[in-house]
Amino acid sequence: MPATTRKNTPRLRDGVMKRGTTWSYVIRVKDPETGISKPRWVGGFATEQDAKAARDQARVSARQGQYINRNSITVAAYLDQWLEAHAVEVKPKTLQDYRHLINRHVRPYIGELRLQAMSPARLTKLYRDLATNGGRDGAGLSPRTVEYVHAVLRKAFRDAVVVDQILLSNPVERAKRPRKVRSEPGGVWTPAQLRAFLNTAGQHRLFAFYRLAAYTGARRGELFNLRWRDIDLDLSEIRITGSAAVIGGQRIEGTTKSGRSRTVSIDAETVQVLREHRKRQAGERLRVGPEWRCADDYVFSTAWGEPIHPDTVSSLMTTLVNTHNDGQSEPLPHARLHDLRHVHATTLLLASVPVHVVAARLGHADPSITLRVYAHVISDQLTEAADIFARAVAATT
Repeated sequence: MPATTRKNTPRLRDGVMKRGTTWSYVIRVKDPETGISKPRWVGGFATEQDAKAARDQARVSARQGQYINRNSITVAAYLDQWLEAHAVEVKPKTLQDYRHLINRHVRPYIGELRLQAMSPARLTKLYRDLATNGGRDGAGLSPRTVEYVHAVLRKAFRDAVVVDQILLSNPVERAKRPRKVRSEPGGVWTPAQLRAFLNTAGQHRLFAFYRLAAYTGARRGELFNLRWRDIDLDLSEIRITGSAAVIGGQRIEGTTKSGRSRTVSIDAETVQVLREHRKRQAGERLRVGPEWRCADDYVFSTAWGEPIHPDTVSSLMTTLVNTHNDGQSEPLPHARLHDLRHVHATTLLLASVPVHVVAARLGHADPSITLRVYAHVISDQLTEAADIFARAVAATT
């Protein structure tokens, strides 16, 4: 019996031992405060080779003073903590987007896995799965959405390394994601198509919204945050000071995307459109009387005075496009509300308006953002630059 007992006793070989059905390793790690070396057991490896590889990496980390204690926290649990910690640092809409991406595209796939077990290969598989069947009804997600998931995970895992010190390095940085297919914003409508749309929208009480969106390039939330005190019709300019969104059924107002206010000039015809819009709004207020529900002088409100829900103008744009296309031999292609911003920027760039001026109108924090988003337009201008220079020189001879 004693001999049998010795035979069944697990044996430690160079710091690696099989315990039950899994393998473990042990190394000695020096306590930075006391200087005393203590054993650290780490288990749960499927094979002896896995345990040895982890042991070797742990030994190197220990010698460099970078050893990370084993932590059993899962990806889902860590991301929940991370979102909670970021609730006071990011805008509510951004936090909502983070939570949506995590709950829908991360938690079902890798949420139950240990954070410290995540590898670049496993994250690469996540991106591949999302691109293949991660959308509705088994359809694949677009490369853009997968890129958003990657960006959120990169932020979270970076904090796991730098702030929480749960990970030694960020596996997201080395994961491979689907190749980006860069879209070219602004290619949806030409100026003539924009004019045709606005002619149709001119019959609606919210025509001024679409006119201002197209002629200033302002974002949807920025326009919904506008008060009449932000508009100087005599100076032909509007001041964009913040943005509004509806999150969880509650209207939330905050800063612009860049965190800065800006002043945008408007043309004389747009000034007249706004004058007529204010006159119409005053008539609605008079008809509603004491039941008028607006506590502030919002430029865009419902017929009874409440701020308009942002989704209203997005869905209404589709309705207006369909109305325009009814019976048309040359229908307008489908376009999103945000495409009005792209048409504005593209039209200005093709008219040789300096990039820094366009960036200021759009509210980009830096002109490099404009250059990156509208690279295709800049490329077209660079192609024409050679001919422009040649004609200028030839005209002097």
